[in-house]
Amino acid sequence: MKLICIGDSITRGQVSADYVALLRARLPGVTVLNSGVNYEVSAQTLKRLDDVIGQDPDVVTVLIGTNDANSTLNPKLARTLHKRWGLATPPSTAEYAANLTAIAKRLQDETMARVGLLSLPVIGEDLGSEPVRRAASYSAVVREVAADQGVAYLPLNERMTAYLEEQGRTPGTHYRAEGRLAQTAAMQHFLLGRRLDAISRSRGLQLTTDTVHLNGRGAAMVADLIEAFSARSIAPH
Repeated sequence: MKLICIGDSITRGQVSADYVALLRARLPGVTVLNSGVNYEVSAQTLKRLDDVIGQDPDVVTVLIGTNDANSTLNPKLARTLHKRWGLATPPSTAEYAANLTAIAKRLQDETMARVGLLSLPVIGEDLGSEPVRRAASYSAVVREVAADQGVAYLPLNERMTAYLEEQGRTPGTHYRAEGRLAQTAAMQHFLLGRRLDAISRSRGLQLTTDTVHLNGRGAAMVADLIEAFSARSIAPH
């Protein structure tokens, strides 16, 4: 069986704990392919689906939208993404819904794969904050698209939010729109060799390293959902 995980830097696993590597260790009989691209937005994912479809996958999971949502909070990121991908329109929930619908439809129409759409990871860990609400509102779009297109919905956002609610802790680091937390985490990781989980702990965070990218616990939550979804695909009907 071939499983392809589509996504952005959270899937690519260079500046975020690598959930695809976890899946490879957990699913030794499955070919698990990483189709994550740093900085990717849903419009760009749609453009590169030919490569995924051409690999004839049995299972495809899609975890995309964090950059779409984050760019509505972060003007600097919005400018970066516009320049990088040549975006025709500013990011919006309507544009995201249209892109995700087209992604799900193409995967359904042009492959025999079982398709699962994951809701977004949390953005920031301050419950009730605007970044957390924004991730939840984009996740509601994912849920609606999955229902409309008849594909599986994997509730990552809900699982992460429930964990933070259960822990009841105030994060030691709060979301910052300018993106410096991600930059300094990457510098510590690549230049100083610090582990992502150590960076996360030093910042008083529970699921992320920089309020966006995932630590080991956050990545394990993604892997748990995809592993269970993939197991249903392997099980005899």
